[in-house]
Amino acid sequence: MDDVRFSLSQIEAIADALGDTDDGLTGPEIGLLLANARIDDIAPGITKRRRLLNAFVECQNRLGHRRNILAFIRFAMKPERYARSPERFEPMRTNLNRSLAFVALQVEQSGELVSSERATTLPDAVRKANQLRADLLSRDAHQDVLAFCRSELVADNYFHAVLEATKSVAAKLRERTGLSDDGAALVDRALGGAVPMLAINALEDDSQISEQRGFANLVKGVFGMFRNPTAHAPRATWNMTKADAEDLLTLASLIHRRLDAAVMPPRL
Repeated sequence: MDDVRFSLSQIEAIADALGDTDDGLTGPEIGLLLANARIDDIAPGITKRRRLLNAFVECQNRLGHRRNILAFIRFAMKPERYARSPERFEPMRTNLNRSLAFVALQVEQSGELVSSERATTLPDAVRKANQLRADLLSRDAHQDVLAFCRSELVADNYFHAVLEATKSVAAKLRERTGLSDDGAALVDRALGGAVPMLAINALEDDSQISEQRGFANLVKGVFGMFRNPTAHAPRATWNMTKADAEDLLTLASLIHRRLDAAVMPPRL
């Protein structure tokens, strides 16, 4: 994917995302990253977006390929760069992926730059998101799930909407319990044990205890499908349809409702 060239409009979109006034790189960061990627900083005194655009265009025109621009993106999106300000990473990744979707690329949560399915048009992405949201509204989906029916998430594949909704389940478990775990360990500590931290019923008989265990296994199954360190792996082979996404988001909605209604039993 490194040997082709970006069009001018594609470079403009990438520069706009990386140089965004609110969520983009700072001026000093741009200077350092340009040097790391061996791109000449030909106009350091202008706005961040124009500075990046001019540097990227000059480099690609001079070398005849986009490899240095891709190197800049890889350097810029290393998660460890944001260890002291983690709140900056996801907004920048979202803005950048919105631009990269039209060149069949995306930045994973790990910071890895990978190939993806090419988006077609912005109106098409918005239309897909609106259709998904309308269908879920008709199913009375939970508000915490509807929040993930956004055009930037479904621009290239519905998988990302489901992945982000699944993350919101983990976030709610942590919010309700104060735990900091993730995945199966989080579910076991929050929903498992003789006296779970969160109970979806009164746990008064074998049937209710069985229901609690079954719910915990259901949540763990969802996490096992999407919330593992290689969550991008199924994305490469699973071309998720809108029907798949609706069913899985409805399942996430059910989980959210049960967690909202869950109580914390007294622990003796």
